[in-house]
Amino acid sequence: MPHPVPPVVYVHLLSALAALVLGAVQLARRKGTPGHRALGWVWVALMTTAAVSSLWMPAFLRLNWVHVFTLVTAISLPMGIWQIRRGDPEKHAGTMRGLYIGGLVIAGAFTLSPGRLLGDLVWKGCWAC
Repeated sequence: MPHPVPPVVYVHLLSALAALVLGAVQLARRKGTPGHRALGWVWVALMTTAAVSSLWMPAFLRLNWVHVFTLVTAISLPMGIWQIRRGDPEKHAGTMRGLYIGGLVIAGAFTLSPGRLLGDLVWKGCWAC
């Protein structure tokens, strides 16, 4: 019988998917508006949740190269905030765009590989194959 999926996996998956959708909205929106700033803080919270929850994922105890994305997120989020606070919107935009592409799109694509939890769900139709 398959093992139940730990709740942290759902927290991680939902926060990452929400950040993926909101990040696309943010990248398409006009920058510098109060709405962009407010949604940006929501995105930072979602990314923080995704990164922190990855620390409690069962697979995290078996470190591999995919977990580099947690470290990249932990460094890039504060750096992006610092860049915009010091008045450098170009660097801020580059950091946040890079975090979106690397931390969500690329990392998300790697989670679909066979042998990983989400990959097994997508390709084999089960959570614990």
